Amino acid sequence: MLRKTPNITRSKSRRKAAEPAAVRVPAPGEGKRGEEGYLGYLLRQAHAAVRLTMERTLADLGVTSPQFAVLTMLNAYPGLSGADVARLTFLTPQTVGVIIRNLERDGAIEMTPHPVHGRIQQWTLTQRGTTLLKACRERVIALEKRLAAGLDAKAEASIRRWLAGIAADLQED
Repeated sequence: MLRKTPNITRSKSRRKAAEPAAVRVPAPGEGKRGEEGYLGYLLRQAHAAVRLTMERTLADLGVTSPQFAVLTMLNAYPGLSGADVARLTFLTPQTVGVIIRNLERDGAIEMTPHPVHGRIQQWTLTQRGTTLLKACRERVIALEKRLAAGLDAKAEASIRRWLAGIAADLQED
């Protein structure tokens, strides 16, 4: 069988393709990442920025943003099941299972059996968990103040009502 020479296999047009001009990605607050953007995108962008800041804020305490959410819900509603915690924190049951195991291993929460349904495990904060949550809260409250900077009480209440209303309204979908 005859082999093709390198000249035969090469394309006749050896012109270099024009490289597309680099597209400048807008910063948060610009273009579609600003007031022109879709509300859903803007909510997600804000959530991502808050979560990243919270992760950095809590890192030296060894607490992640989802762990903080779990600790907060167990403090607010002691005795929740893992499934309840998953619903309240918008995390998957599998993720909550891992978080709960880690928090229990670290002594921040403890399990008690449900008084009626023996298979349901209820979770509560331990003293260590309460202390850890307090340290986390101090930092998160500082972040919350940063988020509300420039808002008067009426505007902040209006935004809180609007956000809670979105969650309640879209939950039905």
